[in-house]
Amino acid sequence: MAATWPPASEAIADYRIAVRSRAASETARQEVLAGRAPFAITGDGKEVALAREMQPGDWRAGYYRDQTLLLALGSFDVRSYFANVYGDPDAAREPAAGRQMANHYSTRVLDADGNPHPLERVHSSADLSPVASHMGKLLGLAYASALYRADPALASANAVHTRGGQEVAFGTIGDGSTSEGIFWEAINAAGVLQVPLLLSVWDDGISISVPSDLQTTKHSISAALEGIRSDGRTGIRLHTVRGDTIRSSARSTAGRRRRCEPRMCRRWCM
Repeated sequence: MAATWPPASEAIADYRIAVRSRAASETARQEVLAGRAPFAITGDGKEVALAREMQPGDWRAGYYRDQTLLLALGSFDVRSYFANVYGDPDAAREPAAGRQMANHYSTRVLDADGNPHPLERVHSSADLSPVASHMGKLLGLAYASALYRADPALASANAVHTRGGQEVAFGTIGDGSTSEGIFWEAINAAGVLQVPLLLSVWDDGISISVPSDLQTTKHSISAALEGIRSDGRTGIRLHTVRGDTIRSSARSTAGRRRRCEPRMCRRWCM
């Protein structure tokens, strides 16, 4: 599929976010090496494409390389990013108020008075440190949307949390983490339950682990997942994209992703 290019102004704005995020990443690593911050491991900018296809009310369940995604969504800025890196206990500057490990992100669901925040933004569930452990939350968030869709009365009674179950759960994961059992449990359940879930797997072979050919069947998670490709009734829809096709692929599924079915984009880094 040929890439569909965004308007120049939009592409420039995205590029600025990616450059700003990458500069913050490099500075954060320097702070760790200098002993001024405890931890920093970061992404490389491609996540901007995901942000452009997420809609208010959607949920994110990702991991510690998602800072570009959060910046693109407007969930925080560079100041908040470093407040997170340093463990700032002030919730006005860092949503987790220093209770999360550095580079682990979240947005607050309730305001200071305990009232739910409106659905006019993308929510981010709190990141977890154990590898791939967010897959269970990703599945649960998507399943909640499916239940709301199936029961309009339930959705109406919980209107502060859902727009009739039209929310989609977005997830990200590295290829090394796909060796964890919970990844396979969640993907299998998503294929059976047919929930509105979109997962991006960074299938780039550079996980902090042993090489892919020592831990992944067929040496690639992309090849290993072919057996659960959708048959129209169960399974998941698979999309493989690379480089400048990342964004066009996201756009191509935008009109269809509100359907109650799981999708997985297996993406190589640019």
